[in-house]
Amino acid sequence: MRAASEVETPGSRAQAGPIRASLAVLVFFVAPLLPAAAGAQEAADPVTGFAREPIHVESWPGGKKIAVGFALFVEEFGFGQGPVYRPDLASRNPDLVNEAFRQYGIDQGVTRVGRLFKELDTPLTIVLNAEFPGKYPSVWKEFRASQPDAPIVAHGMNNTSRMLPLGRGLAEQKAYIRRTLDMIADVTGSRPLGWSSPSVYSNGDTPEAVAAEGVAYTLDQMDSDIVQRLKTPAGPLMLLPYPVVTVDMGQELARMQGPREIEALWLDYILELAAEARAEPTRKATAVVIGIHPFAVGTPDGAAAMRRVLLRLKQEDLVWLTDTDAMRKAAGMN
Repeated sequence: MRAASEVETPGSRAQAGPIRASLAVLVFFVAPLLPAAAGAQEAADPVTGFAREPIHVESWPGGKKIAVGFALFVEEFGFGQGPVYRPDLASRNPDLVNEAFRQYGIDQGVTRVGRLFKELDTPLTIVLNAEFPGKYPSVWKEFRASQPDAPIVAHGMNNTSRMLPLGRGLAEQKAYIRRTLDMIADVTGSRPLGWSSPSVYSNGDTPEAVAAEGVAYTLDQMDSDIVQRLKTPAGPLMLLPYPVVTVDMGQELARMQGPREIEALWLDYILELAAEARAEPTRKATAVVIGIHPFAVGTPDGAAAMRRVLLRLKQEDLVWLTDTDAMRKAAGMN
């Protein structure tokens, strides 16, 4: 509980944000120049200012050196909102072309991806908007039947109109996160241990808020090849690597890459990590969580590319295909 002198008002919170950010940047650049201390690999996280440290994993189960998890984003956007495949048509009202692009991913893509991972006996992580099962109950039922044991990472309420209440204080973020976790628990019977901020949009309050609500790990870290730990005032939070460049949505919509180009990128990324591990056997184990979306890999051509990637990675002796919960446990956080 904060002392009376620390009680925040909207104005003080607004002033504190830039101050915290400035201090975090200052600490981030000055810390490496200070004398080393116990636990010398700690550094200040540039967004929160909290201590952040690598979690050294010598190898993953089976002696593997690269942990790879594919995370399917199962999202609710609302009519007329969400990702745009044809920006030249986005000004139409109604914009039925882009609406069809999004709806195909929901109606056809989600279940196709679930079936594919089941067929290939490959672990899958589900990143879930809490509103999705209630909005699309039949799709959710069929998909969950194909992936009954896949861990669920909470992804906020939806991806457009009910995202994190940024800038409104720590307490409001905690309440939002709690509602998200409760809604998913009501549907699935278990409370998620993972978090991914909707639309990858969070701020310096978010890590502390999710840790305070019992979340063990987050996918909001996009700047590393290794698992790390963030020491928040509410407790430790594991940071699983979720690189920007490997997310299929950005490749498809921002860079206009097709399934074959995304397939090549994924294989180059992972197999280069394997080559580095072979060249330097004492190198610490690495990890990557790759975000996939049903409108990208849930089309027939997208699923074909996904199939080729999974079959190739199954042949790679240094790659551990896994899910986020197994990755968390193997990294030492139970």
